[in-house]
Amino acid sequence: MSRFEEIFGYPPEATGQAPGRVNMLGEHTDYNDGFVLPTITPQSTRVFLALSRDGVDRVVSAQLGSGDSVDFQRYVRGCLTILRESGYPVGAVSVYIDSEVPIGVGLSSSAALQVATCRALRTRFELGIDDVSIARLAQRAEFEHAGVKCGIMDQMAASVGVAGQMLLLDTRTLERSLLPLPDGADICVLDSGTRRTLATSAFNQRRDECERAARLLGVQSLREVSDLSHVARLPPPLDRRARHVVTENRRVLAAVNCTAGEFGQLMNASHASLRDDFEVSVPSLDRLVDGLQQDPRVFGARLTGAGFGGACVALVRRGTGAFVANDVLTKYGPTGRRLV
Repeated sequence: MSRFEEIFGYPPEATGQAPGRVNMLGEHTDYNDGFVLPTITPQSTRVFLALSRDGVDRVVSAQLGSGDSVDFQRYVRGCLTILRESGYPVGAVSVYIDSEVPIGVGLSSSAALQVATCRALRTRFELGIDDVSIARLAQRAEFEHAGVKCGIMDQMAASVGVAGQMLLLDTRTLERSLLPLPDGADICVLDSGTRRTLATSAFNQRRDECERAARLLGVQSLREVSDLSHVARLPPPLDRRARHVVTENRRVLAAVNCTAGEFGQLMNASHASLRDDFEVSVPSLDRLVDGLQQDPRVFGARLTGAGFGGACVALVRRGTGAFVANDVLTKYGPTGRRLV
């Protein structure tokens, strides 16, 4: 008997699965209509569901239980609400979640959950929605029901990303292509052990600052800005926020066809910009990134995700990830751990 059947008394009728993601370059550019370069992680979230026998939505997580105050409830119920409001014939459901994606570290456990939920609902109710539509619906659920003013990068990565490939995505047009990792390189992702909550952090404040900067520059979004001399005329801290977005977009586009060494230098520059201009790093992230950048087997490293805690990603010499993680975490301390 499955765990779903033990809880609800009847078997699941559909499943959906989606991976986490780690962003290599392009942080805080997606809600500015910019360019991003994520890749998916080996960890994934699985959602099992069936039509509710009593007409009431119920959601249980293997990891987090069933408390109404837990964030995962808002993500799942947000997806249900968005689909129903959009006219899709989605009945009341019983939902069971089993996730390997770490929560609150910057690997987008929320997007994995939303996309997996939408995929399971698509199967059960035979919804005519493609993977890009699922990403759009999932983004709306996070924005409108979880209170995070996110862009669409996370949901697109979870919905259309491919293992072992980076997703070069134009978040304004959703034009995309798949790129290999630089030759001779692997990814290593380390958790700093510092937790963050996007909805209660400065994440939404950063988005508001970017929107204010765009208005002052007379453009719809910072994607349209290329001249840094215009950015320099903005009042602080809007000048710094806009400078990060403009230079980060340049870094993403420069990463196409890079060598591992060149890609690593772009990652290092990205972290410095996130730390100094966008001000979303914290001392623990800086210390972990510094340890990675000083290792000769590491091409480059940066925080990944929204910041304010969470994880760092490094591009390392192929086959050395486990050794790099062990050596760097030994110096960093017991709160750190390897995720990928």
